[in-house]
Amino acid sequence: MTQPTTAPSPAKSKQKKDARDIRADALKIANSIKNEGQTPAETKAIANGIQRGMEMFLRQQSEKTRDLDKRTKKVKQLANQLAQQKADDDEDDIVVIQQQSPLPWILLAASWILFITAGTLHFLR
Repeated sequence: MTQPTTAPSPAKSKQKKDARDIRADALKIANSIKNEGQTPAETKAIANGIQRGMEMFLRQQSEKTRDLDKRTKKVKQLANQLAQQKADDDEDDIVVIQQQSPLPWILLAASWILFITAGTLHFLR
């Protein structure tokens, strides 16, 4: 019986490729710093140590990137909240302006009526 083959997802194949690249790079570095009389097992152990170090470094870098992305997202959310609050505050100001008291207009009209009647009475004498 044959088993159905499924194509690996692009993310997984990239991770595998990165791991293969890291392994090859670690082996190159280990061979370049190889001392005289060093056994292949020792070279492989050195390459494994270099590979672990490279993987740890990449993990730390991806953690830093995730943290930075989270902080950026949080700052954007705060900026959006502040903009929304400012827009809400502006709307409240407009509403307050529209709900003015008619008292100043009444006083203005009353004062003009008084001036006109006083002037008319003064003119009639």
